Amino acid sequence: MSIAAFAELQREVLEAVALGRSLRAVMELLCRRFEALAPGAMCTVLSVDEAGRVHPLAAPSMPKAFSLALEGLPVGPKAGSCGTAAWRGEPVEVSDITSDPLWDDYRGLAMSFGLAACWSSPVFDGNGRVAMTFALYYRQPQAVEPLHRELVEGSLQLCRVALRHDEHERRIERLAYYDSVTGLPNRSLFADRARQALHMASELGAHGALLLLDLDRFKTLNDSLGHARGDEVLRELAQRLQVPLRAADTIARFGGDEFVVLLPGCGAVDAQHVAEKLHAAIAPVVRVAHLDLKISASIGIAIYPADGLELDALLKSAEMAMYEAKRAGRNCTRYFLKAMNSELEKRLSIEAGLRHALTQPGALSVHYQPKVALNSGALCGAEALLRWHDPELGLVPPDRFIPVAEDCGLIRPLDAWVLEQACAQLASWRAAGLAVPNIAINVSPPRFCHDDVAEHVSELLLRHGLSAGDLTLEITERLMLDDNEHASAQLRTLHGMGVRLSVDDFGTGYSSLSYLRRLPVCELKLDRSFVRDIEHDPEDLALARAAIGIGRTLGMAVVAEGVETEAQRALLLDAGCPGAQGWLYAKALSADAFAQWVRERAGAPATQDAAGASVIEGEDGLN
Repeated sequence: MSIAAFAELQREVLEAVALGRSLRAVMELLCRRFEALAPGAMCTVLSVDEAGRVHPLAAPSMPKAFSLALEGLPVGPKAGSCGTAAWRGEPVEVSDITSDPLWDDYRGLAMSFGLAACWSSPVFDGNGRVAMTFALYYRQPQAVEPLHRELVEGSLQLCRVALRHDEHERRIERLAYYDSVTGLPNRSLFADRARQALHMASELGAHGALLLLDLDRFKTLNDSLGHARGDEVLRELAQRLQVPLRAADTIARFGGDEFVVLLPGCGAVDAQHVAEKLHAAIAPVVRVAHLDLKISASIGIAIYPADGLELDALLKSAEMAMYEAKRAGRNCTRYFLKAMNSELEKRLSIEAGLRHALTQPGALSVHYQPKVALNSGALCGAEALLRWHDPELGLVPPDRFIPVAEDCGLIRPLDAWVLEQACAQLASWRAAGLAVPNIAINVSPPRFCHDDVAEHVSELLLRHGLSAGDLTLEITERLMLDDNEHASAQLRTLHGMGVRLSVDDFGTGYSSLSYLRRLPVCELKLDRSFVRDIEHDPEDLALARAAIGIGRTLGMAVVAEGVETEAQRALLLDAGCPGAQGWLYAKALSADAFAQWVRERAGAPATQDAAGASVIEGEDGLN
């Protein structure tokens, strides 16, 4: 063999690698060119998977039946020449297969194809794992010829080059088409598969289903535990979610805590069954860093072709259904309904209007509802309540725009704006000689979990000349249940500053009593649902008494919300509730109307209000 001949072999193989031909095609080319330079030798290449099983890549001169017989065989200490070379990680030369013990288990196979000798060498990947073997077979017992040894040495270098290039291409493919955290297909690969499946369904007149799965409150968990542990949870759940699916199904991670499942050939009933299996797969606790985490998911289902003919339309429909599952309480499944389209349009209109309102002076305003002492009617403070009047939508109720603000991330800037307006207004009232003892502001869980509320409050107190005791920040039971460390630290800092903390809508959440003892809360706001029917429903009255008793036992003030009648006031007072707010006293008022309300009541000392309660400003507070 001339040096020029091998140089030509090398050039052809490297050119094939550079042109991006598959590893199988490159190995096939290498084997053919090798055999042309080494008469009498039959060249083969096997790949070795991570489970330690071999798969033929190239064997141009071998019968196909021989390659098929090798498919999936395990490597081992006595697995012929190739299997043993892969096992040992070193070349194995067998000059006579009929007598060598390494071939005891495969001798019959080799002899049936007329093979008498074999020399095999391992090829290592970039991680030092045996990824391939390169072997020469002979029809007669013999040692390897010196020329063949030289050729093999050069060919092994070419194998390594081709293998490295293949690994690089696979890494690029995985980055382009697979999620780096879970290993699942990403949005791009899912879109490609989905469009193929939808095209086939269209041709066959078949159904299909698309499921959008969003993990409930995963962002809070991720922020609490850190992204590394959050990724551990995602990897565990990704493994679980694949178990109930068929080979024809595709699950992908679209980013964050969102997974999408494509079910070709499935109608609504089958899709519901799959959704139930996915809920069941998620339900067992996930153990991360010695913590047992309970994860749930909200799932939206869209059916092809009823809910969309194109992928984008199906995704939009499934997303609307998923948000409906969120609103239904999470950890459940909802189908897309046509009515959701109009609801989505309304929500998008509200979101756009809110974004505009944040930049337009006068679009947003703060109203104030008095908080009074039940035994005397004395003013104890005011709650600041956000109001929004849109030029097109009119006056939008808070229960309509607040959930949208929470979903689209606007709740944090809205919270901050209300806090600033309320502090400025309290300072303005004080400067005008109006004695408003305290002002309460609602602060949402996202703001506590992600912002430095304590720093913001401190800056506002300094700017407006207020003391910490002038403010009450109202939090929700949801914040306590999320148990976010950043939020807990914020609450402790605010308490240390002297800011009062109140639990709003107490009694509407679950399992929060243990947190009440741990967090520095000084007030409970009894939800209006406890108050509404206490005149007529003994059970509601009993629940109200129990909630008031909890507050008193823990040394907290209690304020009943939604008090509208004298009978409600009397029952609450008898139950030991010290404070109230509601239409019996006043609706939420503009700043000017609130000031007038205070002046009118202060101007008639010891007079009776509509409920017969004595109004003496500044006395008989809630504390």
